[in-house]
Formats: sequence, C-alpha cells, structure tokens
Amino acid sequence: MKGVRGYIVVGCTAVCVVAAVPVTAGTLKCPPDSVKVGNNCIDTYEASVWLIPPSNTSLEKLVQSGKATLAKLTAGGATQLSPSSSCSPGYPANFPNTGNWTPALGSNPPSPGVYAVSIPGVQPNACITWFQANQACLLSGKRLLTNREWQGAAAGTPDSGTDNGTTDCNISTAGDAVNTGSRSNCKSSWGVFDMVGNVDEWVADWADLANGCTNWSAGFGSDVSCFGGPGGSGFNLPGALLRGGSFSDGTNAGVFAVSALGGPSNSFSDVGFRCAR
Repeated sequence: MKGVRGYIVVGCTAVCVVAAVPVTAGTLKCPPDSVKVGNNCIDTYEASVWLIPPSNTSLEKLVQSGKATLAKLTAGGATQLSPSSSCSPGYPANFPNTGNWTPALGSNPPSPGVYAVSIPGVQPNACITWFQANQACLLSGKRLLTNREWQGAAAGTPDSGTDNGTTDCNISTAGDAVNTGSRSNCKSSWGVFDMVGNVDEWVADWADLANGCTNWSAGFGSDVSCFGGPGGSGFNLPGALLRGGSFSDGTNAGVFAVSALGGPSNSFSDVGFRCAR
C-alpha cells in the first residue's frame, strides 16, 4: 500500500516488540512518458489528445503503457484533437463535453477511441471540459493529478517573471501555446515540463466557484489566486481547479497560480490538463 505505515514484529520471546516502518513505493518504476514524483508517476508533458481507430488495438496498448511516440501515433492513423492553436478538429460526437462517452463501433474493450498522451513536440490539448479530461486520462490507464500532487510536481519550475520567447516558460505568447517540452528552462526539479504557463491545467479537485481573484503575498510573488465562493449569481456552483496559469497570464502565471473560476463543464482555448498514474 502507498502512503501508509506498516508494522513488523522485531522480537518475540516473553514480550513481543512491534516496530513501525514506513511503507513506500521505493521500487516504483514509471513508464517512459512520465517521471517519478514521490510515490506517483507524473506525465512529463502536458496532454495531447488523440483519436485512435478502434481496429488499432496495438497502438491503444502503447498509449496505455506510456510507450507511444509521435511517429507511432501518426503512422498508426491517429488524429490529434483540439490542439490549443485552433481547437480543431474537435471531439467526436460519442465523446461529449459531459464526458458521458459511448463506445466507438468495433471497440473492444469498449472505448470512445479518445486517449490522452504525454509526448514532446506537439501543441498541448485545449478546449476540453474537466469531465472530458478526466475520462481521457482514465481511458489511457491514468488519472488527473490531485491539487497536492500538482503542487509537488511543480517544485523548482522557474516562477514567471520574464519570457524570452525561446527557453523561458511561455507566459506571453500572443494567443497561443507552444509545443510541449520546447521551453528548455521551463522544467521542474523533478523533470516535469511546462507546469507554469503554456496552458492552464485541470486538476482533480473541485471547490466553490470563485467570484473574483487576488494575488499571493508574503513572498509568493504575483501568482494569481482565484479561489472560494459563493459563485456567480449567488449560487454555490462547483469550480474545478486550474493550476499554473497559461500563455495569456503574464506574471500571474506561476507554481502557486490557482483558479476556481471555471466550472467542470466549461472549456477554454488556453486550458488543458496533465495525467498521472
């Protein structure tokens, strides 16, 4: 079990001595598309979403094992869906914004044919609701990061201040994200790319929908904080958390940037996601 404390008997004659030992996943080995952060495997790159023909079960298995590459995806007839530059092509009718997908004809096991992939050199996904992002991760044998996991994996990423347009985190590109992993300095101490800027990232946690924003203080810089309710029009609506900021946020992006301004049924051209195992 991960994250629990186990007990072993270290001596037992007239009296038994029970010692507490930490149980950790010290031997955890992550797939090639991710890095180990604590006891979890976090995708190295922001997710790109691909439509894979149901007949290509071998490619689906490569995705689910974390071994898919851009070359294998394109050679296998996969189509990238909703990159942030255009949000086109969109998602198929059997993968609606509610996430309540129906199986594609001929899929076995049942699947809508939509998968989330962690690869370098492509524009990250956008124009996706929380519900769809959650399902895309699950279909790929993964899950959305929790807010705590995201914060841990982001450690050491240079907080936003400048963007030289080549190596810094992408916080000021006019209206567009850049290819995953292309900003060499935008990398966390764990080895995770683009956690600041590029596209905002859905995480698993929800909160009350925010009705305004402020900035962190006390040494945390200008990272934006849009958190807490009640939400719009006086209703306590749910807000799914977004982390990191996007290409349009400037110095408000950063490792502490958090927003609950978006409901889980919303989608935006600068919002994507990342998966974990």
